[in-house]
Amino acid sequence: MNILAKEDDMLEELKKIRTLLEPKPAPAAPPAPKGLWAEFMDFISKYKVLGLAVGFIMGLYLGNLVQALVKDFLLPAIGLAIPGMKDMATYAVTVMSQVFGVGDFLVALITFIIVAFVVFLIVKIAKKWGME
Repeated sequence: MNILAKEDDMLEELKKIRTLLEPKPAPAAPPAPKGLWAEFMDFISKYKVLGLAVGFIMGLYLGNLVQALVKDFLLPAIGLAIPGMKDMATYAVTVMSQVFGVGDFLVALITFIIVAFVVFLIVKIAKKWGME
């Protein structure tokens, strides 16, 4: 009888182990948010729209900054090195008969800094609201 009791105990333990090892059903999907604002916030957080927008805006203005740098500073420097390549820029500082345009570059630089700061504030507020 002692052997039968041990076998029953072993069977009970094996049943408990089997129950623990069975895969649990997948949890149900969370309910869809209700209301336009909730759906909008879900869309932004699910598809990382904010990160995409930040990357796009920063890339756009960084591109303008690089274009102004090339047009207003690098091309006139090349014009100094290569004879016959005069007046590559339209605005302002003349050095050894070569025009260095400063205005467009400064406008692009200041615009980039302002846009970067505004985007930084938007991202900071979004993180405070729990969006990432």
